[in-house]
Amino acid sequence: MAERLRKVMLTFYVSEEEKAHIQKKMELMKVKNMSGYLRKMAIDGYLLQVDYSNFDKIAENLTGVSRNINQIAKRVNATDNIYAEDMRQIKKSQEEIWQLLKSILSQLP
Repeated sequence: MAERLRKVMLTFYVSEEEKAHIQKKMELMKVKNMSGYLRKMAIDGYLLQVDYSNFDKIAENLTGVSRNINQIAKRVNATDNIYAEDMRQIKKSQEEIWQLLKSILSQLP
């Protein structure tokens, strides 16, 4: 076994209610390691839970836009024509991405 990074052990006592409260907070933060949770709380005093679901939406939209651009590029290479509807679709997708980004930025402190 590799040598421990942390060599000093700290211990303290809590009541059953306090332990339940700690475990409830850990569940809310989706943390399973009590040692890591307690160490983080002792050092920093707080934990932040970040919701990345908006970034998932942005990534999904970017994937869609990229796919559309690739399809348009293939069509342009094959026909030497650029269609106005294709350009409208790209602009619409791009606007959706910008709206998501603006929404995220407006929620930041």
